Amino acid sequence: QRIILKPGASDNYPFVLAFSSCKKVEGPGGSSKISGSIIAQIDDGFGGVAGTYSPVEEDVYIIYGGDAEDTYFDDDVKTSFDGSFEFEYLEKGTYRLFVYSKDNTVFGGKTVVMQEVEITEKKQTIELEPFIIWK
Repeated sequence: QRIILKPGASDNYPFVLAFSSCKKVEGPGGSSKISGSIIAQIDDGFGGVAGTYSPVEEDVYIIYGGDAEDTYFDDDVKTSFDGSFEFEYLEKGTYRLFVYSKDNTVFGGKTVVMQEVEITEKKQTIELEPFIIWK
């Protein structure tokens, strides 16, 4: 049996065409992870460092993809008791991670400290250089 749809007849036969791609994009769903840590420097008030420590529950943000125009974060985690953090279950691709730091040039200001990294294979673990921030 053959069905022939005439113009306007499709209103009686609703259907949806769905196209999918096998290419995975940056973000959750993979088997790789990015880990790192934060070292906080205490400002001595004269442009020097009075001491350092590993900040607890400091926010770390991740942006999926390397598009510089994409400025809003996709996920965030807090550092552990030792200043470490980890983003797990990531697909291959480019990621930008950032934290906020005290801006010593503006009273009460903050600045962004960012690192970009690329996951190139499944089950890859990338350890970032520590983020150095001012407190």
